[in-house]
Order: sequence, then structure tokens, then C-alpha cells
Amino acid sequence: MGQNNLKKFREEIMLSKAELARKAKVSSITIGRIEDGMPCRLETMRKIIKGLGKDLADRDEIFPDDSIE
Repeated sequence: MGQNNLKKFREEIMLSKAELARKAKVSSITIGRIEDGMPCRLETMRKIIKGLGKDLADRDEIFPDDSIE
């Protein structure tokens, strides 16, 4: 399982899993799995980064390389 900082970034901007899921157009179950350390596809990662209101250049802060499937 990979480590990521998704939960930290999500909580910093006070978004629930459901709110982030809606913004990123993914399921809240997906958000939960990723926060628990499961890997995700690059497209899903891109959607989540945008849903957080971050730039794609911030990817390494949120998702280290080992969390990509």
C-alpha cells in the first residue's frame, strides 16, 4: 500500500469525502480507498488534484510515485 497525503489536503480545505468526490467526479468510496493507501490510476489522481483546487504540478505533494497503479 502506498502512502499519500490526500486526507491531509482534503481536511485542510474542510471538504468531506463526499464533497471531494462530487468535485472530482469520482465515488466517495474511491476517495476512501485512496486515503487508506490503495493505488489509483493517473486519470483518477488528476481528477482528485483538480477537485482539491490544486495544480497538477502539486501532484508529488499529495501523491508520491508509489501510489500510482
